[in-house]
Amino acid sequence: MINPMQQVVIALRRRDSETVIAALQDVGVLHLRPITDSPLNAGAVAGDDAQSRREDERLLARAESTIAELGAYRPGPATLPAAADWAEVIERAAQPVSVLARQRQELQADLDAESTYGDAVRALAGLTGGLDRSRRLSVVPFLLQPTDTPSELEAALTAALPERHALATQSVGQNRVGVIATMRGDRDAARAALSKARLGELRLPGRFDGMALSDAAAQMQEIQRGGEARQRELNAQRDRLAQEHGPQLYAVRDALKDRVAIHDVRAVSARGKYSMALAGYVPAERLDALRRSLATFGDAVTFEVHPVDEHHDERIPVQLKNNSYVRPFQTVMGLMSPPRYGTFDPTWVIALFFPLFFGIIIADIGYGLLFALFGLWLGGKARRNEGWDLSFFGAYVPPATLRDLSFVTLVMAAWSIVWGFLTGEFFGTLLEHLHVFYINPELVNNLWSWTGIRYPEEEGVKHYGLIPILFPRLETGYFSNVALVFALLFGILQVLWGWAIRIQQGIRHRDSVHTWEGIALFGGVFALIMLAFTSRAGKDIGAAFSNFSDPRVLLMYAGFAAFLIGYLRIIGKYPMLPIELLSQGGAVMSYARIFAVGLVSAILAKLCTDLGWSLYENIGVIGILLGVLLGAALHFFVLALTLIGHIVQPLRLHMVEFLNPTGFNNETSPVYNPLRRLGPAAQSGSGSAK
Repeated sequence: MINPMQQVVIALRRRDSETVIAALQDVGVLHLRPITDSPLNAGAVAGDDAQSRREDERLLARAESTIAELGAYRPGPATLPAAADWAEVIERAAQPVSVLARQRQELQADLDAESTYGDAVRALAGLTGGLDRSRRLSVVPFLLQPTDTPSELEAALTAALPERHALATQSVGQNRVGVIATMRGDRDAARAALSKARLGELRLPGRFDGMALSDAAAQMQEIQRGGEARQRELNAQRDRLAQEHGPQLYAVRDALKDRVAIHDVRAVSARGKYSMALAGYVPAERLDALRRSLATFGDAVTFEVHPVDEHHDERIPVQLKNNSYVRPFQTVMGLMSPPRYGTFDPTWVIALFFPLFFGIIIADIGYGLLFALFGLWLGGKARRNEGWDLSFFGAYVPPATLRDLSFVTLVMAAWSIVWGFLTGEFFGTLLEHLHVFYINPELVNNLWSWTGIRYPEEEGVKHYGLIPILFPRLETGYFSNVALVFALLFGILQVLWGWAIRIQQGIRHRDSVHTWEGIALFGGVFALIMLAFTSRAGKDIGAAFSNFSDPRVLLMYAGFAAFLIGYLRIIGKYPMLPIELLSQGGAVMSYARIFAVGLVSAILAKLCTDLGWSLYENIGVIGILLGVLLGAALHFFVLALTLIGHIVQPLRLHMVEFLNPTGFNNETSPVYNPLRRLGPAAQSGSGSAK
């Protein structure tokens, strides 16, 4: 749910502003709103305040850049030095760190140059035979692609420099290198001949540019021999600097951020010569904490609390407040913008249906156990307060996020295992081959005969095992329609639910356009669904419109009437609403993805297992080993190849098909981001920000 907010206006004496703002940082509940419609001063500060802000921001930028160059994650807490020593603490760390960063950058550039050009330069140095050091001769190196031929270059050189050049080439890997030797005064003519042959002179990067080839080859040889060792040495030196300076540097950085935040608060406030006013939002449940914090200032601070205008104020922040089961799924919701304040929080819907849809798609006990192991691994890292360094993606996942991801993954795994028991799948059909799961024709007929299916008669085939399969989705010959309609039922539920929410929100916000839009499309989609059922998916259209003894026909006409009435009420705003109705019918059909993606996953898993099992049946004991190895490799490959789709498809159904009708994707509100302190509250008085 969306946490209710209250609007707060605080008035204080300007000379007390630092102390009051520090107290607001300590309590950490006020989300500030800039005051732009006041006769008092607002916006950027000036005078001594501006000078103090510039100095604090300069020190903060210096600290931030030093921390970035150290590449260190946050260490344990450290004692904050006196404010007068902050600049010295930062510079004491920044100077050696900047020198080290420059050395590491230069070394990395050398390593990159050597890995790219090293072999070519060494070959070219051998071709020149020392001519690159001559005062009278000049050498022009170049590269040849596999499709290039030196004959065209030779012809161009002969025409431009007859008997005044020498050309040599040598293979290096898949390419070739070459060098032209000529008199120093003919160097430009040699370059022109290269250009005529559609070739270019080889120019080395960085400090190697302009260096003699033999010197560059010697330097690159030295880099090849000792570059990696030097890099390890510099990295170790950086780690030592991080351990030495990191704790105090982070402490000073946090304190400076707190001081800069005080300047930011002043900039968004309304300021007179002697007074100041702040405005913002506080969760209703945290008002008492704000009152207690400001009560310590007595008459020096006054404040008023007002209800928020959720219908017209777009600046009200959103804080999601959910129970312990739903809360971890807010990480999934973080992929989208927050909902508009006063509307609908879909987190609990995603918490309920997203792992369920994932479980229906995977529906494999073996895969579910793999996901459970992965979730437990994530949870173990979170309990040890370890993050997950995904440096190859340029990302770092903190322990708190890992804790939420662990919970979400375990719920997804649990649903996969539950549905795996219903479908009888364990790494495809492995347990079916072992007669743990089996098809019981009588049970299948008893469970699903009301849908019109019958298990095909098979003479002489004996079905036996321990656990009967209740949802045989792999039996595509007779069960596909049941599995497809089962998936579409979720679409019927969620699309109609989304338009019902649209109606409810329109009534709540007294928005007649959105109310009638919701009524029209709810009725229209419902009518299309009734039409599909009464006509048996279009097989009997006549009965669908004329059989008035069927209550579904009456409901269909009622739905079309609701669509027509709603459409006429808003035809000026939405003249293309009938096209949108057809689109919403397609949205219901989109839920067939649950069936289709799941069936493809099951068929691929079945093929992997059947291939490994066939090796056992045809080869015997050796086939068991080969079958296990091949089956495991194929299962891993198939899972890695399809996993993203298994996660994205349920997310897409929620984010598009379900949330579009609610209006969730059309409007948003800022995230609740209260003014809070980064450094310890006990140190709030250190330093000054006049």
